[in-house]
Order: sequence, then C-alpha cells, then structure tokens
Amino acid sequence: MTDAPATAAPTAQGISEIPGLLTGKVAVVTGGAQGLGLAMARSLVNSGAKVVLGDMNEESLQSAVAELGGPDSAAGVVCNVASLENTQKLADAATTTFGGVDIWVNNAGITRDATIRKMSEKEFDDVISVHLRGTWNGLKVATGVMREQDRGGAIVNVSSISGKVGMLGQSNYSAAKAGIVGMTKAVAKEVAFKGIRINAIQPGFINTAMTAAMPQHAIDSKLAEIPLGRPGEPEEVASVVLFLASGLSSYLTGTVTEISGGRHI
Repeated sequence: MTDAPATAAPTAQGISEIPGLLTGKVAVVTGGAQGLGLAMARSLVNSGAKVVLGDMNEESLQSAVAELGGPDSAAGVVCNVASLENTQKLADAATTTFGGVDIWVNNAGITRDATIRKMSEKEFDDVISVHLRGTWNGLKVATGVMREQDRGGAIVNVSSISGKVGMLGQSNYSAAKAGIVGMTKAVAKEVAFKGIRINAIQPGFINTAMTAAMPQHAIDSKLAEIPLGRPGEPEEVASVVLFLASGLSSYLTGTVTEISGGRHI
C-alpha cells in the first residue's frame, strides 16, 4: 500500500461568535486593544457582551473601542496589569459603565526573549511581572468583584504552549506561563463554591503580527511540528475563550485547553 498523495493543509474553520449567547454579560479583557486580545473582545461583543478593554496603548484602545461599536458596546482603560491599583480600575470602569463584571480574560503579555546566559534580571522580572503577577492581580480583582456580586462568573487565563514544553530563549516566559496553569487550578478550587469558574488556554503557533515577522525557516520549522499542518487563527483562539466564558462550559473549572493544532501532544 502506498501513502496517500500529499494535499494542501486545510484552511481554518470555526465559529468565533454566537449572537445573543452573552446578552446581559459584562467582560473585561486585558491586553485587549490589539492582536489576540482584540479578537477575543470582538467575539465577546458580537455574542452580546459589553466589554472593557485594558491596554497600555491609548491610541490602540481608542481604535479598538470604535471598532467594537463605540461606547454603547465597549470602553477602554489605560492599564498596566503589573499594578494591582491599575487592574482595579478595570473592574471599577466595568461596574460604573456597564453594571458589573461577569467575565474576565487575563490576556496581557510581553516577551523579552534571550538565553539565560544573556537574559538580564530586568528582562526576567518584567515578563514575570506582566504575565504571572498580572494574572494574579486580575484574579484577585475579578474574584473579589464576582464574590460581592454573588452571581457567579467566568475567568479565562491565557497561558501558552510554551508553559507546557519550555521554549529555547524563554526561561522567563515559559516559567510565567507554566505558573499561570498552577495558579488557575489553585484559585479555581478557592472560588468554585461561589459559582466562579476559572479555566486556562494554551495557544500554540497563531497567525499574529509577531509570528508573521519571524524568518521563513523558523515558521517552516514550527509548521512541521503541527499535525493539522497550519498555524491557528486569532478567531480560533477567541472561539475557545467564548466557550469558556459562556454557559456552554458551565461544568468546567480548573481546566487547561491547548489550542495548538496538535503540536506537542
């Protein structure tokens, strides 16, 4: 028997919005003004939610809010998630503008890649502060608000496949993303009795501006590791966030979902 002839990799398919699914819900998305965060916010808004975006870039925030339908659907807050005080402002804006917080997505992140020999203490600390401390800040604020509201809630933490396998030159990033998994499981146990669910996602190689700027040989190397034979699309990540943020996942908490096309299974 001969092997089947090679065929082109399948194109992306999926549903990143379900109109009316989140009607009456209010969401916060950190790092929400561009890239994956904006795709997540778009999915939530198009499914009926009101969204508050947190981001460091004020110009990008203004553009994102306009794209999402303006002040009736979205609001933007300049926020450094490494600051608990800044993070609290996101919850305050959601409560003041839209009436509370039902969904929180801890997505904000940065990279400062270097081998451990060359990585500075600041590069290590900056990545840990944004990813790990930033997620902790988001969890502390979001669970606090949700407990006071006493109507449950859903939190999605954005880890990475790098937190599962460890990536060359990413001792800071891989450590932070692995830590987010442990944090997700620990806090999920603490607040489940209040109807608050906390889950994590681990995206793999996704089509973004950052990956598009990679050398072609690096792209080819990563694609060779993916059974589905293609990178993921931001909308495919957003669809999983939508699922975890909604009642469709009402009996899931403390889980980690890989969005990697089968890479590293």
